[in-house]
Amino acid sequence: MPNASLTGPSARPADGAPPRRLVVLLHGYGADGNDLIGLAPVLARTMPDAAFHSPHAPFPCEMAPYGRQWFSLSAYDPDMLRRRPETMGPVYARMMEGAAAAAPTLDAYLEGLLEHYGLSDDRLVLVGFSQGTMMALHVALRRAAPCAAVVGFSGALLADESLAGAVTARPPVLLVHGLADEVVPPEAMGLTESALRGVGVTVESHGRPGLPHGIDEEGIALAGAFIARNAPPAA
Repeated sequence: MPNASLTGPSARPADGAPPRRLVVLLHGYGADGNDLIGLAPVLARTMPDAAFHSPHAPFPCEMAPYGRQWFSLSAYDPDMLRRRPETMGPVYARMMEGAAAAAPTLDAYLEGLLEHYGLSDDRLVLVGFSQGTMMALHVALRRAAPCAAVVGFSGALLADESLAGAVTARPPVLLVHGLADEVVPPEAMGLTESALRGVGVTVESHGRPGLPHGIDEEGIALAGAFIARNAPPAA
């Protein structure tokens, strides 16, 4: 069964059969698993054989009376990147440490789900939003085998010069980012794409004009098409 330290809502395959694909939805800072499980019935239209799981992050949110966090963002200020990018170094380092600390818990959860359903990594899709994208990318690049696909909405890759030596898997990645994002600056998408391509990861990116920090219908459609291409139904 899945790692007991993470819980959250889930949805069985729409076709009623045993799961042949697994989609794990990773929510953003200050939300919980209920925030993204609503994507399941939409994605299930083209993935009726997939089980969906949306775990709550392991820690209570430090800056809200409710919600969860994968790691601390107490030092993060989105305007720092716009004003003085050079000031972000220590902040990114702390965020990287937080992602690395949370990664074993998420990894164990993924392993538990795959074992529970009798599936391999090539049947696994990770979909993240904001901080959940940061976790999806961190974990996916360091697994023993590549998952089928990673979809990252409105997030970023937390990386430095050590990334090349840390990468053990190179799943295809889709990045979708609102160009009016006031929380994670849209420039993060280009930086993430460049860093991923630099370590041999295939990346597709889409900026959504006028979209703030969120997911729109076009982004969901892009995600569905990307997953269909990279994680087709089992033969």
